[in-house]
Amino acid sequence: MLNQIATWVALMIETIVLTLGYPGIALVMLIENLFPPIPSELVMPFAGFLAAQGKMDFTLVIISGTIGAVLGAIALYYVGMWADETIIRRFVRRWGKWFTISETELNIALTFFMRRGEAVVFFGRLIPLIRSLISIPAGMRRMNFGRFLLFTSIGTLLWNLALTLAGSVLGANWKQILSFLGTYQNVTVAVLGLGVLGFIGWRLWQKRSKLIS
Repeated sequence: MLNQIATWVALMIETIVLTLGYPGIALVMLIENLFPPIPSELVMPFAGFLAAQGKMDFTLVIISGTIGAVLGAIALYYVGMWADETIIRRFVRRWGKWFTISETELNIALTFFMRRGEAVVFFGRLIPLIRSLISIPAGMRRMNFGRFLLFTSIGTLLWNLALTLAGSVLGANWKQILSFLGTYQNVTVAVLGLGVLGFIGWRLWQKRSKLIS
């Protein structure tokens, strides 16, 4: 069933891009940010493949994808501004599985954002799963919108550039990138999880040291 759904999603994405062209890329990337089960890993490499065939312009592909993704990130930023942490957590617990978002991933995003907000926004755009979610704590913490937009745009541009280049180089075999990105995603999330655990352990050790002294 899951394989059938994934195949259907991929066909829908390809149809939208082939039918609508650059606006289609922007539209799918916008939806991808609001609904993570639609992955940019399917959109940009396919568009890169079309660019390599001469059916689309490489630069316009990246611009279209970046505009759509940034608009989606802005929407989630304002969702974070509107909703407090209690509302967000309640939503994730109840509906997160439909958006492939868990409370653990929310905790990772919040913990990292508390330490290095701007860096998290930039590098978060290069990390699967965290990519879309990172806009919410930015809004919740009332991060300066101009700086949020700047770091989001740069991070998104780099991510889209990498995926589009991969699709262009791999050509008809562009779907091979999905396997690599799956491994990258698992390793990255594991490293982030260990980092969060290490940070929590360090803070507990600090508090314990203060109590002893």
